[in-house]
Amino acid sequence: MARVGKHGESSPPSDRRPLHFAAFLLLADAALVALIVAFVPYTKIDWDAYMAQVDAFVEGERDYTKIEGDTGPLVYPAGFLYVYSAIKLLTAGQVFPAQILFGVLYIVNLSLVLLMYVKTEVLPWWALGLLCLSKRVHSIFVLRLFNDCFAMTFLHAAMVLIMYHKWYLGLVIFSAAVSIKMNVLLFAPSLLLLMLKAMSIKGVFFALLGAAALQVLLGMPFLLSHPVEYISRAFNLGRVFIHFWSVNFKFVPEKFFVSKELAVALLVLHLTTLLVFAHYKWLKHEGGLFHFLHSRFKDATSIGQLIFAKPKLSTLNKEHIVTVMFVGNFIGIVCARSLHYQFYSWYFYSLPFLLWKTRFPTFVRQAQISGIVEEHMAQWQHFRKTEEMCHVHKEDDKNRSYGVSVISV
Repeated sequence: MARVGKHGESSPPSDRRPLHFAAFLLLADAALVALIVAFVPYTKIDWDAYMAQVDAFVEGERDYTKIEGDTGPLVYPAGFLYVYSAIKLLTAGQVFPAQILFGVLYIVNLSLVLLMYVKTEVLPWWALGLLCLSKRVHSIFVLRLFNDCFAMTFLHAAMVLIMYHKWYLGLVIFSAAVSIKMNVLLFAPSLLLLMLKAMSIKGVFFALLGAAALQVLLGMPFLLSHPVEYISRAFNLGRVFIHFWSVNFKFVPEKFFVSKELAVALLVLHLTTLLVFAHYKWLKHEGGLFHFLHSRFKDATSIGQLIFAKPKLSTLNKEHIVTVMFVGNFIGIVCARSLHYQFYSWYFYSLPFLLWKTRFPTFVRQAQISGIVEEHMAQWQHFRKTEEMCHVHKEDDKNRSYGVSVISV
């Protein structure tokens, strides 16, 4: 007997269409990626800088303030160096084989994302195709070779593990993603809330300890020799970006853009919005944020009971996990002081999911996705012309190269 699906369609008890369509999308997108690598010119932005930074590391430099490339100093944690050192070993630093590697990475990442979408069943099967339509995301992966690609692939792998309640391994993979690029920390508040819902305090502690241990292990060569330089450069949360490259706050005066007032205002907005969502949405069935936190402690008559007691709602469904993670990250994106063009990879894959969680009609959801993608493409065309001029001027003015460095942030 047919049943009515959650999208209003009549479907058999075991609808295989999403899985089959996802497999088709992977094959079709793999072919598209191959064509892009073969026929679309590579755009030189950060690759040479990455390779120069890797060279300094491989040659024995452990002072983070002395590891630089032609676009500026190294500002990523140590995981970045290990990943790109491996890439250089595999590709001999050549762009074309690196593009092939990033093409494979793109398909791996898409596989993880499609798995999340198929298992959560938020989208109708045909809407999965929206995940393959971004010209910009293809470009970020196989034409620009940004480290965002590895960071987000590790992040999506962590989300899949967490969907299946593999919390400890998921936290280690999450930490690996952070070690490549710190933007992944935008998911951290949501992840912590989910852990508190699903695990004992002891479990949360050891999961966080495992994540921290990986950071220490990866950073050990630098922490043993130049700890202050490493921490201040790799985990600089107060870094001020250059106004010229900002996309989201391009409209504000530069003086206001770099001000502490804007930074504090956005931080307050970020935290307040997270608290509102936690209280009214994510913990609604637990009576709100404050009731939930109180319930975790009120019945504990000893430290041991507090540490080992499990919450009543210890099993979280996949849709709830993905929703909380995607929404928490998107809140951080909205409240970010500076977004650059490659940052689109941080949230593009969440857009169809978030739109289908709304009550908008289907045609409105499709129009919003198309509008966002087209707008990014239009802005990118302007950006490319500006970037080309900057690279021309960089040959005449070496000091200009540092100004271009924020494109790698």
